[in-house]
Amino acid sequence: MSAPVRILLADDENLIRTALAQMLSLEDDLDVVAEAATGDEAIAMAVKHEVDVAVLDLQMPGPDGIAVAEQLRTRLPGCATVIVTSHGRPGHLKRALAAGVRGFLPKTTSAATLASVVRTVHTGGRHVDPQLAAEAIAAGDSPLTPRESDVLELAATGAPIDEIAARASLSPGTVRNYLSNAMTKLNAANRHDACAIARRMGWI
Repeated sequence: MSAPVRILLADDENLIRTALAQMLSLEDDLDVVAEAATGDEAIAMAVKHEVDVAVLDLQMPGPDGIAVAEQLRTRLPGCATVIVTSHGRPGHLKRALAAGVRGFLPKTTSAATLASVVRTVHTGGRHVDPQLAAEAIAAGDSPLTPRESDVLELAATGAPIDEIAARASLSPGTVRNYLSNAMTKLNAANRHDACAIARRMGWI
């Protein structure tokens, strides 16, 4: 009999993480060997325990699930990653796939489905929630350049132009140009509207 699949669960919501751990541990061929509440902790625990599959919440303190997956692809190449999220935006799915994530699921997924997906990715397969995949295809690619996305993400915090410029190492005039371009591309009324549109699509 082969050894159980060694799993890391990373989610900053303790109740959800604990419940998932208990349900997955009921499966004879699955073993939750580590848990984490932040992105940094997830990377450290995955490497320490040499896990086979990391199940990562998309949004958690520190590096998000996709950034963690990128790190693990380098530091623990044998580890497959699965993203679970309550914010399944099209841009998030595309970023995840580019980072080497092998599974992408909404948090409404049943424990039985998650267990099945863990087995699938562990053996080299992929699983993307069909509805999320359809929405990503329909949305198309982000019209924003990487720099426009960076500036818009900084603007989403409500920071003034001068602060955005300092944080992005740009001149205030250049920041205004990037924001203006982003507003035009997204057909937004103002920069706050542009931030909201880009967030809704998962482009920032």
